[in-house]
Amino acid sequence: MTYFMLNIALALAWAAFTGNFNPSNLMIGFILGYLTLLATRRALAPSDYFSKVRQAIGFAGFFLWELVLANLRVAYDVMTPQYHMKPRVIAIPLDARTDAEITALAYFISLTPGTLSLDVSTDRRTLFIHAMYAPDADTVRREIKQGFERRLLELMRGDPAKRG
Repeated sequence: MTYFMLNIALALAWAAFTGNFNPSNLMIGFILGYLTLLATRRALAPSDYFSKVRQAIGFAGFFLWELVLANLRVAYDVMTPQYHMKPRVIAIPLDARTDAEITALAYFISLTPGTLSLDVSTDRRTLFIHAMYAPDADTVRREIKQGFERRLLELMRGDPAKRG
């Protein structure tokens, strides 16, 4: 049984013991199960589950921060009499290779206000996006490559040092 499934089982056991199966109680059970697994990890088989959970939380925090900043930028532009938009279509070379990696990257880019994934090249090496605030295409390209893509690939692929 994987650690994630064991963590789910512990969360369900917590909900069964408390008699409350609402989402907040299941989340508490999941956190308590995670802490229990973390405390007993030396007795269990080695796994990168604990680092993956930290990476997922880090990615979620990064995405939420980018989401807030993008919403504030769009709201400011809507509320002020002048437009600050510098829209353009930008081609971003991809390090992502699998369909899941490319789809997840395009999804998170499109969820961020002011950016929209348009298309992927036929060789799947370039993602085309529309950015509302892109006075410099290289800056936007670098922010996506070093921000979203790097963090997402670390989460989906794992530690590059371990892959050798």
